[in-house]
Amino acid sequence: MSVSLPSGETRSLFVDAPVFAASVHGGKLGCTDCHTEMTEIPHPTRPFRTKREFTIAYYEACKRCHFANYSKTLDSVHYASVARGDKMAPTCVDCHGAHDITPASQPKSRISKTCAACHSGVSATYAKSVHGRALIAERNADVPSCTDCHRSHDIAGPHAPGWRLNSPELCASCHADEKKMQKYGLSTKVMQTYLADFHGMTASLQKSTASADRGRVAALCVDCHGVHDIGKTKGPDAAAMQANLEKTCQKCHPGANKSFSAAWMSHYEPTLQKAPMVYAVRIGYLILIPFMIGGLVLQILLHLWRVVVNR
Repeated sequence: MSVSLPSGETRSLFVDAPVFAASVHGGKLGCTDCHTEMTEIPHPTRPFRTKREFTIAYYEACKRCHFANYSKTLDSVHYASVARGDKMAPTCVDCHGAHDITPASQPKSRISKTCAACHSGVSATYAKSVHGRALIAERNADVPSCTDCHRSHDIAGPHAPGWRLNSPELCASCHADEKKMQKYGLSTKVMQTYLADFHGMTASLQKSTASADRGRVAALCVDCHGVHDIGKTKGPDAAAMQANLEKTCQKCHPGANKSFSAAWMSHYEPTLQKAPMVYAVRIGYLILIPFMIGGLVLQILLHLWRVVVNR
């Protein structure tokens, strides 16, 4: 069963009953709950010229029940494309399907496949990353999929105000989770050590000022680790990551070489085993500063005592 459209395309009207019954709407909604205009037989003719116009029209049907999520899409980069008249911009049906809508508890790996329908290049890059390999090949639900970083209905573009400066908090939502990181032997102090570093301090200051995102002032997580192409810091990915790190440093530090990037402490706290000189200086300051402040306070107290005695 199908219908021919003026564009020459053919639109199938077949609905697989078992598939629909297994969907989130199966057993809850009837045909006319979505197809409200079909009130008589034979059905009234719809003025659709192309299959795409048909899909866009049913974008409006979803908001009758899902208005809260529909409202979120109005602030998304996808809706901005719709508003500009881009007929290929994704709508509800493009991401969720129509008669085969799966529950939100579906395997996370299906999310990346859905996004790949439009973002094939990014998806291919992500599939080779440490996150993509774990999600797609290993079905590991701990790693982030597209919607964990970009959200789902209120997706912001990469050039949205505050996106770059907020990215460390986004990464910390997983990498500061002790329970999750313990499984993989990863440190949870990445956010703490980053904020203690001059890069993190600069980013924090920039974020608190009106000049946020007006220029690249500090290196953020995505600058050093990448975005969709994040690799492991050890193993086969390590050499490529070190080379990328050198190039990243050169963006702000002209002439920076491999030794320059290797000297950076990164997310590691100084210890006797790693950076013993930095560790020794840190311990020295921890001892020296209290003694200096204590000595100054003692001197002031003795001076006040002498003033009182002389009176």
